[in-house]
Amino acid sequence: MRVFLLDYVDSPPLALAGIERGTVNSSYALSLPNERLFVRIYEEQDLAGARDETGRLSLLASRGVSTPAPLARKGGGFIGELAGKPAAVFPWCDGDMRCLRAVAPDDGRRVGEALGRLHEAGKDTPRAAGRFEPTDLRVRLARIAAASDPTLAAEAAPLEAKLTAWEAQRNPQLPRGLIHGDLFRDNVLWRRDGTLSALLDFESASDGTLAYDLMVTILAWSFKDTLDPAIARSITQGYESVRPLPPAERRGLLAEGAIAAIRFTVTRLTDDALRALETGRPRRPDKDYRRFLRRLEWLEAAGEAGLDRAFF
Repeated sequence: MRVFLLDYVDSPPLALAGIERGTVNSSYALSLPNERLFVRIYEEQDLAGARDETGRLSLLASRGVSTPAPLARKGGGFIGELAGKPAAVFPWCDGDMRCLRAVAPDDGRRVGEALGRLHEAGKDTPRAAGRFEPTDLRVRLARIAAASDPTLAAEAAPLEAKLTAWEAQRNPQLPRGLIHGDLFRDNVLWRRDGTLSALLDFESASDGTLAYDLMVTILAWSFKDTLDPAIARSITQGYESVRPLPPAERRGLLAEGAIAAIRFTVTRLTDDALRALETGRPRRPDKDYRRFLRRLEWLEAAGEAGLDRAFF
């Protein structure tokens, strides 16, 4: 670690501590005499993927997106090697995450604004295909259908049918660009004065439909026991203050939201419920796939008119 870090900073670290956050990459807090830094080891991405991600983050930060830009290595580039894996160093971002009950309309507006700025900044950035397209979800659905737990296995066929039905209703002409894909509460930091500090974890960032990304964010932030229209409306208002939605995108939100709800239902089934079944570890209550089934049910009951009333 010391040799790796000295390619970024002149002073040896005073302290290094692991951060128990996330499920894919390894993260560390690094204390130096006059600053703190954040070290990320890319556990699954290869060197090319890590280079692409850090280059994209550097570009987005230079364009005003609220995300920390990676530190450059003395030898050039952003990515070094640590324990045989790609790794990068970022400035430390102070801030806290919002618990769901504490989310207020002002928070929603700021999140919407930040997402709008990300979409504007990322329109012409290089981006790879996403990992959660309908074809990818169908591979996961096949795993669910083969589960030894009959309750889990029974979820596959209805989800497959809903995925097919809603995919047919998507408008393929909706604007595309760089999407975050996972802008949940644990990927946003807040300062004590209530302002937004940083957007984090661009692991799922990819090419995608911008309306889909907006719906992921609304579904993640505005559902408590049920939809909170004030939060949902504040997100769309904040978003449209940066990037107004034309009529076709508004009409497309319902299908994009349904696909988003199916996506998170399916991935939580495979990444939490099936993994718990296979490993014997407890399921995580915060990753209960049924939470997104309820969001899908709300969208289907609301329809386009109900969604429009709640969001605008």
